[in-house]
Amino acid sequence: METFSAANKDVRSMWASKAGVDGRPANLPGHIDDYWNNYRSDTDYSYEDTSPDPYVTLHRPEHAPDCIGDFIGLSQRKWTNMAGECDGNVDAFSFVYWDKSGRRRSNYTSTNTTGELTPDIQSGLRAWSRSRGYEADVFTQLSSFNSERTSSAGFTFADVKAEIDSGYPVLCFLQPPGEYSRNLGGSMTRGNPEIHGVLIYGYIEDPAHGITDSVVIRTSWGSGDNQIQPWSNLNWLGLYPVRGVIGYHPKPKVRTFTRGNGSISLSWDGPSAYLMDMYAPPGTEARALHRYQVEASRSLTNPSWQAVGATTTERSITVPDCCEDFPFFRVQLLPPSQ
Repeated sequence: METFSAANKDVRSMWASKAGVDGRPANLPGHIDDYWNNYRSDTDYSYEDTSPDPYVTLHRPEHAPDCIGDFIGLSQRKWTNMAGECDGNVDAFSFVYWDKSGRRRSNYTSTNTTGELTPDIQSGLRAWSRSRGYEADVFTQLSSFNSERTSSAGFTFADVKAEIDSGYPVLCFLQPPGEYSRNLGGSMTRGNPEIHGVLIYGYIEDPAHGITDSVVIRTSWGSGDNQIQPWSNLNWLGLYPVRGVIGYHPKPKVRTFTRGNGSISLSWDGPSAYLMDMYAPPGTEARALHRYQVEASRSLTNPSWQAVGATTTERSITVPDCCEDFPFFRVQLLPPSQ
């Protein structure tokens, strides 16, 4: 949902650009101008509107994708027959292409019969990352308790724990079971189904207090953090159960490299999560999860990468220049230490 509310209401253009907002020229349409039929104010907008997108009705070119909403297909009415489920996306809605077997689908993209890319949340997050000069791996998977699975595969509570323990929150897609489209009136007889998104950022295993296989979530509403839900087919937040999950794993990118006076210095962008046990004794520090290793190679043709310096949980390092005949360097993200 694209409504602007709560403490972070002004964080806009990263996910929904708009003319006249965040320094964008007032005469340069963005995401909201091209895809929302109406957004007069934060309380007056065309939620679930089924009209053609404004750039179509106004006969103007569509703006170049520049925000997350653009890349995930959000509010873009131009898509039809999405996975045989619905036509969309109406204002404030997006879509996910699931593997109905229940198996994990990684770095997936979908095209229509004309070969045009039909974006969804998974493919869009990766495409947005690339548009900003970064790389990421993404995945989707139906939940382990989703009855539409055609195999025994599915995203389990053990998978939840593995993602959190590796420093990656998990997006959850809530959707009414068996509802794949809705009659939204007029020509929109197969519009997007009801959906809602939440973020898992922790889990709870506390049998002594009667809590097992439960997750800690944040919702996009003002209710915020520390919402606890069991990992089951029950309705979450009084809405719907989890149809499936979306994972996002950004990769590191070197930002600076200097070499001289017998040393090498690098800095990079990349994930930097910490894991905290809320039941640990007072004073227990959170543990840094993402570890990095600088490596060097003499060639990029059949490279042989060798570690340079020690691993680090920081995103910069200076080490002695032990490898003057090594012209190529990279930063590797290592599995979390146990």
